[in-house]
Amino acid sequence: MRICFKMRKFFFPIQDYVVHLQRKQNEMNKFVYTIIAIVALTSCADSYNIQGSSTVSSLDGSKLYLKAIKDQELKSIDSCDVVHGKFRFAGLLDTIRMASLYMDDESILPIVVEKGEIEIKIDNASQRVSGTPLNEKLYEFITLHNQLNNEMNELSHKQSQMLLDGIDEDEINQQLTIEAAVIAQKEDSLVTNFIVENFDNVLGPGVFMMMTSSYPYPVLTPQIEDIMSKATQKFKSDPYVSEYYRTANEIQARENGLVDDMPQVAPAEAAPIQPPHTLPDSMHVPLTNLPQK
Repeated sequence: MRICFKMRKFFFPIQDYVVHLQRKQNEMNKFVYTIIAIVALTSCADSYNIQGSSTVSSLDGSKLYLKAIKDQELKSIDSCDVVHGKFRFAGLLDTIRMASLYMDDESILPIVVEKGEIEIKIDNASQRVSGTPLNEKLYEFITLHNQLNNEMNELSHKQSQMLLDGIDEDEINQQLTIEAAVIAQKEDSLVTNFIVENFDNVLGPGVFMMMTSSYPYPVLTPQIEDIMSKATQKFKSDPYVSEYYRTANEIQARENGLVDDMPQVAPAEAAPIQPPHTLPDSMHVPLTNLPQK
């Protein structure tokens, strides 16, 4: 009995120790599983990676910023330095957004911050963003728009040549006015169709913002009315689009004498936030802008 008793006394402490080890192991397993889950969630999160190269000497050594409109303000969402013509932005992506590449306070070009490998190439002749679906689509549009811009600018050279050729000035003006109207109509259709085709992604509201920001304050043009008559609910709900359209309607109602009790809205107060890139009616300004030092 004594031997049995001693063995029982010896057995119970070992059993308790084993239970203790099992509990510790369970706690460790839970900790490891938690870490694994966090890592898995992080690895599954969308991210952006922007690789840039530049042959423009004025950019080397400069600090570049990615800026986007958040809460009705233009804010920096990332930054990097240009070293030997190379630069890189990278981070987690909370939402796809239209942004702009800045050097100090000067905007260089528009870009869509989206999932994937994005490439920026900058030289003295052109600037382009590629590598992801929305950026490819945006820069196809920008290329076409710049071609029309070049056609419009070419008219002034054509006018000078016609004057040198001795053609009557009235005849020149009549011919070039017709040609300018054709180009302007092409530009109008290009912009309208692009916005309509991209109502439900960031490109639609983004280009709408570029287009309308060429006006001193929100106005309702036939082009804008046409776009809004076709707009989806998602497009109409965009903060910039909805605020612009609401303000433009209020201003027009007052101008038409349809509202008497509305407080007067000054044009400067009525203008929405200005984006870094615009689509001016004159088309004398390209959508990319290379800073010069």
